[in-house]
Amino acid sequence: MTRFAVLADIHGNILALEAVVRDVARRGIESVINLGDNASGPLWPDETVSFLMQQNWQQIAGNCDRALLQQSPETLGASDRYAFDRLSDVQKAWLAGLPARAAVFDGVLAVHGTPSSDSEYLLESINAGRVDLAEPGAIEARLGRERSAVFLCGHSHLPRIVRVGGRLIVNPGSVGLPAYTQDTPEPHVMQTGAPDARYAVLERTATGWCAELVAVPYDHEAAARQARLQNRHDWVSALETGWVTM
Repeated sequence: MTRFAVLADIHGNILALEAVVRDVARRGIESVINLGDNASGPLWPDETVSFLMQQNWQQIAGNCDRALLQQSPETLGASDRYAFDRLSDVQKAWLAGLPARAAVFDGVLAVHGTPSSDSEYLLESINAGRVDLAEPGAIEARLGRERSAVFLCGHSHLPRIVRVGGRLIVNPGSVGLPAYTQDTPEPHVMQTGAPDARYAVLERTATGWCAELVAVPYDHEAAARQARLQNRHDWVSALETGWVTM
């Protein structure tokens, strides 16, 4: 039997991450896959990366991990710059060493966004600012020539289980940031409507792959207070409620 936990988009929220890890341990799950975007945000980037560096997990990089290492610090957005300024050289080197994708088990491919891009959504389409579940044909096109039986993706922060063309696609949602606004490819809002930390559990059974989406409560008010100390009121609302307050 193959059974593992999948998490993504921690964004420096060590309190949410620790709650997820406790829940994973409670379930007796030993294997964990981390899909990246580990540090960016106004919370605890150095503590989070330090924790991740100690784990015997399969971990890949997300678009924010890549951006805060490859872009000039002066061009970084507020969340990436906050993380950049607080990570040590050793921590940055660890992030830089993470692969963009990984075949984690037989027939299971882990990516952050799509197989070809860490900054594109695999399961969502943005239409005039509205976030929709992408049409099957669009998802197939984003998968390209990849033929894995299971795809693990993050980036959108929206937990989903989708089956397309006989393949299972799972986005575990975000461990550390349940809502956000984004300007590309056009302005839109992602929100889950709850402050819980999210992850997923996958298991290969005699009848095929099963997936479960998990929401874990944690001290999200403490995370919101940390964001408030950094004058990041956009994060305060997201962390307190799981909604974006415009």
